[in-house]
Amino acid sequence: MTSNENKLKSKLFHCMIAGLLAIYLVQSADAQVVPVPVTVKAVKNEGTKPRNVVFILSDDHRYDAMSFMGHPLAKTPHMDAMAKNGVHLKNAFVTTSLCSPSRASILTGLYTFRHRVIDNQRAVPKGTLFFPQYLQQAGYKTGFIGKWHMGHANDNPRPGFDYWFSFKGQGQYYPPGPKYTINDNGKRVPQDGYITPLLTRKAIEFLEQQDGADEPFFLYLSHKAVHDPFTPEPKYKDSLKDRPFEFPASSELLKDNLKNRPRWLLDQRNSWHGMDFALHTGQSVELLYKRYCEALGSVDDSIGAVMQQLKEMGIHDETLVIYMGDNGFMFGEHGLFDKRVAYETSSRVPMLMQCPEIIEGGSVVEQVVANIDIAPTIMQAMGLKKPPHMDGRSFLPLAQDETIPWREYFLYCYYWEQNYPQTPTHFCLRGAQYKYTTYYGLWDTDELFDIQADPKEQKNLIHDPAFARTKQQMQSRLYEMMEELGGMEIPMNPPRGRQQNKRLRNRDGVKAADFPEAFIVDEPLRQIK
Repeated sequence: MTSNENKLKSKLFHCMIAGLLAIYLVQSADAQVVPVPVTVKAVKNEGTKPRNVVFILSDDHRYDAMSFMGHPLAKTPHMDAMAKNGVHLKNAFVTTSLCSPSRASILTGLYTFRHRVIDNQRAVPKGTLFFPQYLQQAGYKTGFIGKWHMGHANDNPRPGFDYWFSFKGQGQYYPPGPKYTINDNGKRVPQDGYITPLLTRKAIEFLEQQDGADEPFFLYLSHKAVHDPFTPEPKYKDSLKDRPFEFPASSELLKDNLKNRPRWLLDQRNSWHGMDFALHTGQSVELLYKRYCEALGSVDDSIGAVMQQLKEMGIHDETLVIYMGDNGFMFGEHGLFDKRVAYETSSRVPMLMQCPEIIEGGSVVEQVVANIDIAPTIMQAMGLKKPPHMDGRSFLPLAQDETIPWREYFLYCYYWEQNYPQTPTHFCLRGAQYKYTTYYGLWDTDELFDIQADPKEQKNLIHDPAFARTKQQMQSRLYEMMEELGGMEIPMNPPRGRQQNKRLRNRDGVKAADFPEAFIVDEPLRQIK
């Protein structure tokens, strides 16, 4: 045997051992759920260099709405620069595609059924720990600027932050009146104009105060944009009005249910969350989409301003910057509008990360990463050990092209809200090839997609006999993971807020969808003698 053959054989052996070890470690990690501790205990990784971290979050930014992704409307030169100078995490997802639950998962490193923030109406439960509390205890300066949203009734400073600049609930693109104020570190101050550049200015001010600091800092810049009502900054308004627009192929109106799609999905088309009655406005999806992308321009400007400030401070290359959206958004995919569902365009988000000292520019991470991984990633970058109760894992080694154990499956959950009753409770398991979703408690069809062969999720394989074994395997693994992670109880909240449950009459609003074809039989199935 030649020297090269020996090397190849040795490499294959080590790859096999690494693969077996990865499966063992992943399964072992999933099999144990550590309760959230009562107190914060920051533990430093000795011998590591703590880094400054800037985390920038936008609202409702879908995964493909960046110009380097070939999007027909979005213009994002600064996001493009992040992808060029850093890493694009192309398969980034959220565990629940809804503002407050997603943000809670970012801050806690926990799945929705563990942090119990299951809707947009309530504050986080008492005793919840946020990862910036660990950073703060370790002596690092922390700042939060922008949309918090968990507990929309107040904008009081939350634990873990030395500086706080925020507003109640969704906030406003423009101040609605002369008495409208924002919480600036405990003081009431008027909102000074359009919200996105205002938050950017506050972020720059925070960064300026860190210049020359002995300890690393963490900045959490959380934009209101591009949430509806999509309101662009004046310099971007109507900049896309003449651009051509095409609906996605999956927006096709189904006159029957021969494709075995869920009835709730077909009915949702004519609703607040459907393309035929989007947000109950009567406005075209084309207009809303263009306004959305115009508003995104200011978020991109914000990223550029932060990068420029880091350069001026001389810390650009050593600072880790992460950008992501809090959930995806649909503009006609599956006939829908908005988010909440497990479909890719709803649950998948943009994620970019750069730190030239440790990450090679132009890198791409293929593995599935999630919002629950943000806390462990930032803590590792800042030289702290991940608390054992967190569900997520640091993806910083993946960005550095290291081979580490990683997840085989990604879990998604959504809990029904009375406010928006069109979307049912559902649980989803996404693997490398197949994606299984069950709609809990409904007399309706579940869904199974081959996301490699059918990335637009149009061919439901759940009733195909050839995929019966795959369906059973995915279903079993879904419930195994839910049990392993402590998610077998459905959290419930008392109703709060009004229902957006209306339909438009002139678009078949008085009719319900047909049952899936697989449910229909022409002859009795049993005979009783």
